[in-house]
Amino acid sequence: MATSTTEQQVDEVLHAVADPTRRGILRLVRDREVSAGELAGHFPGISRPAVSQHLRVLTAAGLLAVRREGNRRLYRLRPAGLTEASRFFDDLWTDRLGRLKRAAERAERQRTNDTEGPA
Repeated sequence: MATSTTEQQVDEVLHAVADPTRRGILRLVRDREVSAGELAGHFPGISRPAVSQHLRVLTAAGLLAVRREGNRRLYRLRPAGLTEASRFFDDLWTDRLGRLKRAAERAERQRTNDTEGPA
């Protein structure tokens, strides 16, 4: 059951970051809290309700922390939300590097055997 939950988390994160507007939002909230209104101001071609929808998707995926301050909502990146997706890519990369290492070692052994010749 844990694997399907993990895969669902990865799917939600990848879906969330697939959109360029949402990636832009993540960049804006990476280092500080930013209000929804300020975020909307960075995307003049997008309506405020559309920006709010992007914020909901990012929050549901666990990528944003939300803090209320009076009637404002402040958003900040939740790096922990990227953990499972990062692990997914690390596993892919590690597997590829492992295969590359084994292939290089085989080629090196073959080269060494070819240069040593018969015993």
